[in-house]
Amino acid sequence: MTDRPALEKLTIHSYSDRNYAQNSEDVSRRFIVPINPETYTKNYKIEVDQRRGHGNHGTDPRFKSTVPEQMRIEFVLDGTQTMEGYKYTSDDKKDVKDQLDAFLASVYDFEGEIHRPRFLKLFWGKYLQFPCILSNLDINYTLFKPDGTPLRVKINATFLNYLAQQARTARERQSSPDLTHYRKGTAGDRLDLMTYKIYNDSKYYLQVAKANRLSRLRNLQPGTDLYFPPFDKNET
Repeated sequence: MTDRPALEKLTIHSYSDRNYAQNSEDVSRRFIVPINPETYTKNYKIEVDQRRGHGNHGTDPRFKSTVPEQMRIEFVLDGTQTMEGYKYTSDDKKDVKDQLDAFLASVYDFEGEIHRPRFLKLFWGKYLQFPCILSNLDINYTLFKPDGTPLRVKINATFLNYLAQQARTARERQSSPDLTHYRKGTAGDRLDLMTYKIYNDSKYYLQVAKANRLSRLRNLQPGTDLYFPPFDKNET
């Protein structure tokens, strides 16, 4: 008979450092979900501009940005001590209120030193490792004592991928029209095509021509040094 693999619990680590550097105080800021969720949902979204020009019936959706990945997780906090497989790590926090307070301290409460809630990483076995911040939290109270004290709550939490957002910002700004770019013209280069390649829109090529004092806009002289400045978005 083979041994069953050890049960891995979904664990939320929280950090005061946006680079997820661990320190001795952060070790206690760890929340282990008492009973694993049955499912979790990852959401990917691409933003497009669907505005139509005057008199146009159709649309040509234009890419705007990739929205940071989101993850939604639902799980239960229980104080009845009757749920099979339910195990909270601290014997002195069996009440739902105490468990909920510990969860909120990890993911939601304002951290004075960093002036914001803490940075998080979700771990579940080898597959799930998700650096994130909390973006939305619903707490649904579902069971009560006769005096109104909650006995069970359902947590529905949405987390926003944080590192992906930073990396995306850095990557997009490498070709951002808000930065200055330098190119050397080669045989057959056209200013409108070069402008499109850098700005993802050719309509700013007149601004580029003006900035470089060019009289020829299509077939550029080979070896011409060009610079593509940050453009005025209100000018075409």
